[in-house]
Amino acid sequence: MKTLTLLRHAKSGWDDPVARDFDRPLNAKGKRAAAMVGRHMRSLGLTFDHAIASPAVRVTETLEQIESGYGRTIAPDWDRRVYLASAATLLDVVHGFPAETQSALLVGHNPGLEDLVLMLVADGTDPLRDAVEDKYPTASIAELQFEGDSWEDIASGNARLTRFVRPRDLDPTLGPDAD
Repeated sequence: MKTLTLLRHAKSGWDDPVARDFDRPLNAKGKRAAAMVGRHMRSLGLTFDHAIASPAVRVTETLEQIESGYGRTIAPDWDRRVYLASAATLLDVVHGFPAETQSALLVGHNPGLEDLVLMLVADGTDPLRDAVEDKYPTASIAELQFEGDSWEDIASGNARLTRFVRPRDLDPTLGPDAD
């Protein structure tokens, strides 16, 4: 069985006057949310054999905050393909994971991450999938499990969504209406 955890970057600062979207940093709420999610990941005992992430500033800063709460260094491979990628591109990235990897972390952006979950988890009566379809907020994690031994075999509809955690689930002040 393979496990893929998807992490959307934390809330970034739109009021920061950067020249490029790629350079947008996290805001204070995003930093708090990422550290909280990191602590939650530690409490769940999540571990990863392989990690890959977008090199965008908001992703690198998210991982710094996640690590502060998680208590471990993640040290992802930085892959420019993940920056603002479509679900199809993200699936290509996943197909390229090392065969020996059992549990992987992919850190990136929406709408690609949300679309990847919706592509891989069959539509039906899954309340977690419905929650993802409603909204995949910043700093949220989705954990998918796949039967089989090969990342290359992962395809549309063959995943089970085993976990979907939003920052507001851990602390209501990190919800959409709170600052």
